[in-house]
Amino acid sequence: MVVSAPTVEKPASAEELARRLHDAASSKLAVVPVGGGRASGMGDPAERCDVLLHTTRLDRVIEHSQADMVVSVEAGITLEALQAELAKAGQFLPLDPFNSPGHTIGGLLATGWTGPLRLRYGSPRDFLIGIRVALPDGRLATGGGRVVKNVSGYDMMKLHYGALGSLGVIVAASFKVFPKPLHDVTVSSAGGWADAERALVTPVAPSALELFSDGRVLARYTGSPDAINRVVKDLGWQQTDEVAWKEHASRAPERWARIAVPRERLREVVADLGEWWASPGAGIAYWSIGSDAASVKVTRAKAESLGGSLVMLAAPDHFMREAGAWGAPPSTLELQQRLRNAFDPNHVLNPGRFVV
Repeated sequence: MVVSAPTVEKPASAEELARRLHDAASSKLAVVPVGGGRASGMGDPAERCDVLLHTTRLDRVIEHSQADMVVSVEAGITLEALQAELAKAGQFLPLDPFNSPGHTIGGLLATGWTGPLRLRYGSPRDFLIGIRVALPDGRLATGGGRVVKNVSGYDMMKLHYGALGSLGVIVAASFKVFPKPLHDVTVSSAGGWADAERALVTPVAPSALELFSDGRVLARYTGSPDAINRVVKDLGWQQTDEVAWKEHASRAPERWARIAVPRERLREVVADLGEWWASPGAGIAYWSIGSDAASVKVTRAKAESLGGSLVMLAAPDHFMREAGAWGAPPSTLELQQRLRNAFDPNHVLNPGRFVV
């Protein structure tokens, strides 16, 4: 990231953040939104950075309805703080991103990061029901609602999800939440792909299943005690402490990438990559890159030829410039450029980091 003595702003409210964003945009200053900083290595190096706009003081739980199973929070709250609040009501948000702890909710939405629980619950796009965003013109725009039945209007949630803050700064979000499982068991084996495939077709599907390049498999089964105990017994794997998932979530190599391909083609893509871990049921692998940028281009070309992608999650700037963060331009590039021009006509938000 190219940073030349940027101004650091830490607004305490959404209104203040919108005002400071507008002031910077009016002066054509480049603004880089900052949450927990856990995904700051994602994207191409910024072309310039005049203002670091932090969201971490926006850390309130705005509203939590245990009965309706929805929660609204400010974007700067950490995932851990939100989970602790939901746990008081026996609920949780099924998000377990890598390079944890420390992610903010806004950062997770802006980057689109997920973790092993994606296998059962999908991505945050699937349980995000409302969003509030500060725009460069100083307005606060709202999409969706705070309860599921009130979700209406343009789907701004999907527009800003994964856009890396290039269209606006997320200041608040509302989610559908889930009850904590009655029974939660983690088991492991060293049986590689064969065991992973066997676990994916058990009568009760795993909520998470991770396969590692050394052949280890880690599976998490949640549900009613009788059903889960029966599945685990039939599987015959060794029971493991659930702390294994926290250790797994802390992974964040210096150079790493996310690979997504049709699940039946995942094995051939990762076969020669060295160190990696994967969610075979979701068709996603994470590669700890120990080779050069040319190897990234080769692997990306293979993934893209199968209808997939390779996105860099972090690397030193020189490596990121050579390998490229995103890969081939999407077929929707022209539409994305038009949206960028409409929301951020002077391209002051994260200039150079995103696809557009």
